[in-house]
Amino acid sequence: MRSEGKVSLVLTLLLAMAGCSSHDMATETAERNAKIGDAALSAGNPNVALRLADDALARNPADTGALTRRGAALTALGRLAEARESLRKAVQNQPRNAQAQMAFGRVELPVDPAAAEAAFRTVLRQTENDAVALNDLGIAEDLQGHHTDAETSYRAAIAAAPDMTAARVNLALCLAIRGEASEAIGLLRPLAESPDAARKVREDYAAVLAMAGERDKAQHILASDMNANEVAPALDVLASVRTAEANLTR
Repeated sequence: MRSEGKVSLVLTLLLAMAGCSSHDMATETAERNAKIGDAALSAGNPNVALRLADDALARNPADTGALTRRGAALTALGRLAEARESLRKAVQNQPRNAQAQMAFGRVELPVDPAAAEAAFRTVLRQTENDAVALNDLGIAEDLQGHHTDAETSYRAAIAAAPDMTAARVNLALCLAIRGEASEAIGLLRPLAESPDAARKVREDYAAVLAMAGERDKAQHILASDMNANEVAPALDVLASVRTAEANLTR
């Protein structure tokens, strides 16, 4: 009897150890796949990230990290409706998860900037000096026509990260829309005239110039990156932005 009791005890301990080992291995695999998924997203390979996220969600449908990575991957693939659904579940599971809220806010920006604003404000309640969240908040406010609020957000982003090009560009565009062309041009000129200036920065500078009425200068900038027959229509669109805003605010 003592021998049987000893065997039963040994089997119980072995089974318990095996259970712990299996759990630890599963946890290790999940963590490894999460890191691979993040790396795949950073490397511009959303298909890999999506497959890994789907595998994780098959095991645990409430995995907020996997839902967030899935949403980010679907966003990169242009499957925005699916991305919103995945990210909506993520923020419902963990409303204070900053990564999920940022991803959700970004996918909501084009369709529901008010919802995007709420998501970015949730992030900023936790980290009020997050320059990326402040810049994205400014975009959400701009899209709603709240340009004064947007200016405040962009300036806060620049204060938190003085070298943040995106916030400077967005502030300049915001100011140009409001008719404050001089400051807008001053903000963008050094960036746009830099030898390594990105095409997008040059185009944004041209937009500011067009909204300021300096069409010839804007045309000269756009001509280096666009076909000749594309420049005039682009300038017409850019110049109309300021006109439309002026009509709305009278």
